[in-house]
Amino acid sequence: MEDSNSREIVESEMESMDLRSQESTDQVELESELPPEKEVITDDWRDAINKVVPAVVVLQTTACRSFDTELPSSGSATGFVVDKNRGIILTNRHVVKPGPVVARAIFVNNEEIPVYPIYRDPVHDFGFFRYDPSAIQFHKYEEIPLAPEAASVGLEIRVIGNDSCEKVVSILAGTLARLDRNAPTYRRDGYNDFNTFYMQAASGTKRGSSGSPVIDKQGRAVALNAGGSVSSSSAFYLHLERVVRALAFLQKSKDACKNKWEAVSIPRGTLQVTFLHKGFDETRRLGLPNETEQMVRQASAPGETGMLVVDSVVPCGPADRQLESGDVLVHVNGEVTTQFLKLEALLDDSVGKKIELQIERGGTSLTVNIVVQDLHSITPDCFLEVSGAVIHCLSYQQARNFCFQCGLVYVSDPGYMLSRAGIPRHAIIKKFANDEISQLEDVISVLSKLCRGDRVPLEYISYKDRHRRKSTLVTIDRHEWYDAPKIYTRDDSSGLWMARPASQPTTLQLSPCCSNVTQGLNSQASSLNSESTPAEGTDQANNQELTHDIMRMEAGYEHISEEAHSREECDVKTNQQQVQGNLSSDELAVADHSLLEIGEMKLETPGTTEITVSNGYEGAIAAATNASFAECVVEPTLVTLEVNVPPSCLLDGIHSVHSSGTGVVVHHSQDMGLVAIDKNTVETSACDVMLSFAAFPIEIPGEVVFLHPVYNYALVGYDPSALGAVGASMVRAAELLPEPALCRGDPIYLIGLSKNQRAKSRKSIVTNPYVALNFGYADRPRYRAINMEVIELDTDFGNAFTGVLCNEHGKVQAIWGSFSNKPKSSHSTSKDHQFVRGVPIYMISQVLDKIISGANGTSILINGVKRSMPLVRTLEVELCSRLLSKARSFGLGDEWIQRLVKKDPMRRQVLRVKGCLAGSNTENLLKQGDMLLAINKEPVTCFQDVENACQALENCVDSDGKLKITICRQGGEVDLLLGTDIRDGNGTTRAINWCGCLVQDPHLAVRALGFLPGEGHGVYAAMCCRGSPADRYALGALRWIVQVNGKPTPDLDAFVNVTKGLRYDEFVRVKTINLDGKPRVLTLKQDLHYWPTWELRFDPNTARWRRKTIKALDCNNE
Repeated sequence: MEDSNSREIVESEMESMDLRSQESTDQVELESELPPEKEVITDDWRDAINKVVPAVVVLQTTACRSFDTELPSSGSATGFVVDKNRGIILTNRHVVKPGPVVARAIFVNNEEIPVYPIYRDPVHDFGFFRYDPSAIQFHKYEEIPLAPEAASVGLEIRVIGNDSCEKVVSILAGTLARLDRNAPTYRRDGYNDFNTFYMQAASGTKRGSSGSPVIDKQGRAVALNAGGSVSSSSAFYLHLERVVRALAFLQKSKDACKNKWEAVSIPRGTLQVTFLHKGFDETRRLGLPNETEQMVRQASAPGETGMLVVDSVVPCGPADRQLESGDVLVHVNGEVTTQFLKLEALLDDSVGKKIELQIERGGTSLTVNIVVQDLHSITPDCFLEVSGAVIHCLSYQQARNFCFQCGLVYVSDPGYMLSRAGIPRHAIIKKFANDEISQLEDVISVLSKLCRGDRVPLEYISYKDRHRRKSTLVTIDRHEWYDAPKIYTRDDSSGLWMARPASQPTTLQLSPCCSNVTQGLNSQASSLNSESTPAEGTDQANNQELTHDIMRMEAGYEHISEEAHSREECDVKTNQQQVQGNLSSDELAVADHSLLEIGEMKLETPGTTEITVSNGYEGAIAAATNASFAECVVEPTLVTLEVNVPPSCLLDGIHSVHSSGTGVVVHHSQDMGLVAIDKNTVETSACDVMLSFAAFPIEIPGEVVFLHPVYNYALVGYDPSALGAVGASMVRAAELLPEPALCRGDPIYLIGLSKNQRAKSRKSIVTNPYVALNFGYADRPRYRAINMEVIELDTDFGNAFTGVLCNEHGKVQAIWGSFSNKPKSSHSTSKDHQFVRGVPIYMISQVLDKIISGANGTSILINGVKRSMPLVRTLEVELCSRLLSKARSFGLGDEWIQRLVKKDPMRRQVLRVKGCLAGSNTENLLKQGDMLLAINKEPVTCFQDVENACQALENCVDSDGKLKITICRQGGEVDLLLGTDIRDGNGTTRAINWCGCLVQDPHLAVRALGFLPGEGHGVYAAMCCRGSPADRYALGALRWIVQVNGKPTPDLDAFVNVTKGLRYDEFVRVKTINLDGKPRVLTLKQDLHYWPTWELRFDPNTARWRRKTIKALDCNNE
């Protein structure tokens, strides 16, 4: 027997392995010290093995959604045929999965067939797949009989299965050492078997062998392989008695239905109690009287060594308050019961009936009567999917793990909307939008009443902090990042989970107000005549921790690594700062009066200019902190931006789902507000942005209106009316000072916001205003700032602090922004190098002036008004600086060196071509190493000279967009006529999700590699979703898809047309080319039921991202 307090680290043999790492197979073979075949297959075993092997199948399974104890994953396991005529395969429960699963079985002759789940036991680790026997055309096999009675200590056995996920049958030898070990413990927050014995042998099974038959010399299955120890060669096998019972029910049901499968009801009873088998020595310590022990020994089978002891009781279950931990079970319905099998048989035969239990509690004999509950009634068979989140009733498995009541509303996967609010996996929702939540229907009812953009409170508890409720604000998605909420219900007759809308589509309309805060402020401001007060704020920060036990049964999330500048890796759950204000009119009036009493604060600048700061709120802060004049002037212009990117929309190589930083208001009028921020914080327009203003305590949504294609900044728009009358009057735009440019030694003020929205400043000195950035290429192409000169200071506040640089009068000369550089590394977990530098304000003011005055680019809706966005003319070549001293060694002549020094005696450099962007007008004209000397006969020494030449073409009618370039190539002077390229500031505005793979047009960072496939460039795979066909068949990201079934896919339109014509049930040939230019052809099968093809596109007419289903499967017509 086993000490109940001992916890052994064990593993399930089903590994959700990453199929993108096909190269690891050889390594696994070398590390797996398997016995030679001649030692395993002896003459007395040969007949048995030859009979069994044809019935063993490799199962390739894909868990399509997070559900209950499982995460989305793809992996390999083993099963074996137990009924050839009816087409039934036995395997483990953690292979069949409790949630949606797609699976295929591969026989030893490589015939492949689809299989469908028909039963998974709610507790024990076994389940069944079904298949069509007529689909096997070439293979001869016989079913493997089940013989649980043949298991005995010392029995020589063989484990036949897909060991080490090699897709080939391996044979491992062993001897049964124990039949009565307690069930192994896999995970604290995952699936664990209980209330049963396991067998143990030193067979050394590894990942992929879950569900393998454990056979004797007669070719009979005496046990089912389930798990193994990670620290030894011990393997654990499940007894087959209850498997035989379940199989009989399935066979009987199939015979009754003849040609089709129907949902099978297999009676299963439970008391919601976990028992452990403990030896008589321990039961005596628990108070078992000697006479009771003697009676039990006499009434039990010879060799009995212990009794069943209560380990835990699920709250509010049938046995709650009747049984306690430490109770020793003596009789059930008058029969001595010391074995799990006997107890379970009694419970399964007594569902809905009352049974009598006699127990010993600390030496006292007690008798209790308990009604046996239907185990299937507390096993969830439906879930709600909303904004990527999976929510369902708390299962018996997790209720037992967490000591919660069954049936509570459980977050299996927080998705985007809930993780954005800081709600972790395994949370229990208690209240939503001020409504008590006790069942899944309550959540659906609340969602049906909400509109897009609404912000409502949510309360939850976590098993890690179970005694306190946590509250947060949940923001309903403003954009259509995800499909409308759906309810999925399990259909055992088809093996699928059927989806239906959770609410009427008309209920999820865009909210007429940006937030509850805005609505309250607007209504009160009208009565107070632009008098208001700061709204009450609550900061909510909820850190989610994922437990990484040593396990091989499900896919794990990537570790969360919080970088400088508040960035987090993919699949990351975020912390949020939320502000909720809803003061009454009286409160506003009193608070506003206190602000007005502060009066106007008159500040004199060091010069002769006098500026009056009249807003009470900011004046109060200045008085309290003894702020400098520059800080007082700049603070009302500062904004904290919280940026969240939906995990389903990680375009352009984006590596994080959450970031934050400080921006500055560069335009503030009655109908439009604009905030400038670095692109390391706002990297894409496919995101949600929340703005918190330093001048007035309110949080409102913003929309990305411009992303500079080259420089490291973005412009985020907001609606000034959402601030309310008082807020709009207190927020103001910064005064920009693009000229004169900063010089070395200039004094400067670095001003930003701390985490509590208070201004923070430091006087510093410019050490270098001409630092030329030169980033290396990353393993995963994403935005890199190129062709930029930035500003360095002697002192700052560290790499996580962003803000602005201004002079002593508070005029902004640069934004102090965040940069990211992740160089190529052999370690995929290598962290980004985050740092901050100054971005000269002239880069922003040029675009800003065009937006305000009206540009000639595409129009976008901003606050209900269509505005034309500027186009950026650029020379699509990546340049870097080279000192003239080194340029001389590369053949640059003295004449040009003198001309360049005369042009710019400070920099003393020449621009060198690092590479041309693929597909640009410069691609075939410039070469790496060329030195750029002059444009239109004018010497160039810095990036700004190149940009000015490009912008001058806008006013030149007869230029045809081309520049006359003089370069130095291999010591010779060459004149070229180079065409420029025109780019907008929209970024990527369209993507297609096919088979769980998100594809887009190649973005700038990919083109910067200098290579595009010759076959029409193809579409670029940006990301791959876990549990999707792309994940299952290792399509992967970071590659181009150039052909589908031999048809070229040069762009997104062609890709859509080709994929729309594919049949649902056929395998698809996909030709890809990776970033190194290496072609590869793979095959995959679509899953339009769980993974329909859909398009995400930005609509400039509504300024909203729209999701449109291109092709899906009608399950009712399958």
